[in-house]
Amino acid sequence: MKQYEVNFDGLVGPTHNYAGLSFGNVASLSNANAVSSPKQAAKQGLAKMKALSDMGMQQGVLAPQERPDLATLRRLGFTGSDGAVLEAAAKQARQVMLACCSASSMWTANAATVSPSADTADGRVHFTPANLTNKFHRSLEPAVTGRILKATFDNDKYFAHHKHLPDNEHFGDEGAANHTRLCTDYGHAGLELFVYGRHAFDSSKPAPRKYPARQTLEASQAIARLHGLSDEQVVYIQQNPDVIDQGVFHNDVIAVGNQNVLFYHEQAFAETEAKLAEIRNKFGDHPLHFIEVKTSEVSVLDAVKTYLFNTQIITLPSGDMTIIAPTECQENKAVSSYLDALADKGTPIKSVNYFDVKQSMRNGGGPACLRLRVALTEQELDAVNPNTLISDAQFDRLNKWIDNNYRDELTENDLRDPLLVTESRTALDELTQILKLGSVYPFQRD
Repeated sequence: MKQYEVNFDGLVGPTHNYAGLSFGNVASLSNANAVSSPKQAAKQGLAKMKALSDMGMQQGVLAPQERPDLATLRRLGFTGSDGAVLEAAAKQARQVMLACCSASSMWTANAATVSPSADTADGRVHFTPANLTNKFHRSLEPAVTGRILKATFDNDKYFAHHKHLPDNEHFGDEGAANHTRLCTDYGHAGLELFVYGRHAFDSSKPAPRKYPARQTLEASQAIARLHGLSDEQVVYIQQNPDVIDQGVFHNDVIAVGNQNVLFYHEQAFAETEAKLAEIRNKFGDHPLHFIEVKTSEVSVLDAVKTYLFNTQIITLPSGDMTIIAPTECQENKAVSSYLDALADKGTPIKSVNYFDVKQSMRNGGGPACLRLRVALTEQELDAVNPNTLISDAQFDRLNKWIDNNYRDELTENDLRDPLLVTESRTALDELTQILKLGSVYPFQRD
């Protein structure tokens, strides 16, 4: 039976803007208040999806969230018409208003943690939406994310959906951005790596001092329990607190895995040697490739600036692996030199493909942030909502939908425009019909 790894990328929402909301994310903070281009951002992301589909990959799409989030603003005491709510929020609580307009759901690596059926006790694919409690603007996402996932993977025989973890920092969960899976091939039982930043209930353990550790060990353990993973299928690894303080807010900014390859910076983890030994032991006698990038080759600063590790490593139909990298990697001398030489190092990675996703990069997310990886059998893929999979026809529909509904530019002042609410809801209502999602948004359900 054929096995697939499907990348489900997030569509960038109509309110894509640069508000600098993510403390600890250097790119997000450094581009705060710049003029954004929602149309260009959405098209860049969609072009990457189509390119991967053209490479022979299975490619899906996940819908964005409804923004501005007027329901949350009303819950926080702002009243009146939509325009009155936005105006009052902009004047009285600017940062709250900006948070409620964020298009951050585009980074679907944070949407959920996914365990394939080959790993789980009941033989189903398990999904748990991330609660994203560390950032207010992202903590607004989990309920709608859960509905979008259920509408995309709507078959109880093959898919199991869990509610997100409790909305508390002790169980702070950032989804697949702190999770990766190693395997011989996608259809066989794998080894799931959960990377956490701190212990929630033991303050004596190491933790970063400057920037927050968003993922807790306790959250990772809860996900593993929910998904029915055995102890032999899981490795818990602490992220190096020092690299979190250098702007590595998620593990996928400093490490990425695919099948039998783990590509990581030498400063990525705490207790690196012990954890690599545990991975080797649990992975068994199968070939395993650890690709460690030394600080002398690429500094942490350059890795964060270019998102060298926030690249996608994918296995092509030929069996060779390739890296999907942002053009920022190509433009950095140290990083481009490293990637140029990588294909000759004798690893399964044989090539690099560069993509322009600058609108996302400037807000703090690279190619890997934009996708949620879902390993599926042929039967499971057949059970996925087919309208959420990229084809030539669906690509054309979505491109036209973006052209018809997105603004070329967006400033902070535009976010208080009540017309933007109407435009966004009209766009999302059309999108749910294109993707056959049903009523997933609050404005549709109310």
